[in-house]
Amino acid sequence: MRIAAIVVLAAVAVTVVLLLLGGGSSAYRVTAEFQNSSQLVKGNEVVIGGTAAGSVDTIELGDRGQALVTMTIEDDFAPLHRGTVATIRSYSLSGIANRQVQLTIPPEAEAGEEIKSGGELGMSETVSEVDLDQVFNTLDEKTVGDLKQVIQGFEISYDGAEKQANRGTMYANPFLSTGRRLFQELSADDVALERLIVDSSDLSDTLASRAPDIEQLVLNLDQTMGAIASEKESLAEAVSKLPTFLRESNTTFVNLRSALDDVDPLVDAAKPAARELRTFLPSLRVAAADAVPTIRDLDTIIGQKGRDNDLIELTRLQVPVAKAAVGSGSPECSGDPATDFMVAADNDYSQGALGEFACSTRNAVPQVARVRAYTPELVGWFDDFGHSGVFDGAGAAGRVALTLNQFGLSLTGLPELPILGGGTLDLSDILNPGDAFIDDEQTKRCPGVLERDPGDGSIPFTDGGTVDCDPSQTATGP
Repeated sequence: MRIAAIVVLAAVAVTVVLLLLGGGSSAYRVTAEFQNSSQLVKGNEVVIGGTAAGSVDTIELGDRGQALVTMTIEDDFAPLHRGTVATIRSYSLSGIANRQVQLTIPPEAEAGEEIKSGGELGMSETVSEVDLDQVFNTLDEKTVGDLKQVIQGFEISYDGAEKQANRGTMYANPFLSTGRRLFQELSADDVALERLIVDSSDLSDTLASRAPDIEQLVLNLDQTMGAIASEKESLAEAVSKLPTFLRESNTTFVNLRSALDDVDPLVDAAKPAARELRTFLPSLRVAAADAVPTIRDLDTIIGQKGRDNDLIELTRLQVPVAKAAVGSGSPECSGDPATDFMVAADNDYSQGALGEFACSTRNAVPQVARVRAYTPELVGWFDDFGHSGVFDGAGAAGRVALTLNQFGLSLTGLPELPILGGGTLDLSDILNPGDAFIDDEQTKRCPGVLERDPGDGSIPFTDGGTVDCDPSQTATGP
């Protein structure tokens, strides 16, 4: 019995050993060749589509310095097929050693041959994790400093706007999904993508050559955005009114359809004129081209730098000129200008230049009426004065003549000259053949008094007594 018990115990021990050492021989294992293990450790999880599908058994160093990671895959996911990609990923960005191996299974239609247990995934079928510190190690000191400023700038930008930023992250998922489809399309057309990269390189070179202009553009954009930000309340009010505006616009557009039907007769009537315009517009185009210098000069006339040298400033001057011309309004010229002209001429000029001119013209009516009867004398004087000189081949000549007759100048009160042998000679008797002519009382002579009376009584002219003159004041002499 003792021997039998020992045999049974030995059999059980052998079974346990086989289960521990060789019992796993039925498990499905594959070895993946990675460029580096990316801090992967034994026991890390293997996932397929987010579901646990196995674990990491061993990590060894290959002959070429590569990492050989042996993984056990559960029966539900075994066996793997060619086209499977093994990627080392992190659970989150905050962890250090929280790695896992993610297996991407190809679609059934694209799956290759089966990978037997103990098979390998080559380096072309694996993707190693790239740690963030490795990226930073490729940057120089200046770039790292600039990156720090960028991160600090993000901190300032999001300070006080955390809730809005969190709401914005809700839209990251559809954005990234759309971006993934975009990159899939770009990857599907390598030629177009290559052309895009080459053209982008040319564009970058061109932009680099215009760096000062781009810098100025960025500064101007910064000022523009600052101005827009300063009007954020007005913009918010405008945006709040936008729905109402769109509703009213929709109504307007609906009514516009019926209005277009009403415009159809006008369009039909305008068609003949449009045909005529086909011959008119080329001429108008030529005229417009010729008018460019004129418009340019007109622009200079309308407004240019400096003071008091263009139409705009002249137009501004019209306001004070108009005030000076119009004054208080309609003129007040008092009563009868013949007797009240001094009252009519106010000295404060409050009624403006036009009012003063109107009063002056009205007050001049009696003087003009008085002078009108003397028009023949005035015209005769200008006519005689205009014919006092002539022009010929020898040049200009003036003719002046003195006429003395019984209507000539008469002098009185001349002294008496002594005569040899006794007595005196009165010069007045010699020089005055007629009556005395000079008379300081003759201030109301009638028209025509210097002419001879033809015998019909028309000289002097009194117009039936309406002319304010004295007919007795006539020329001296017979």
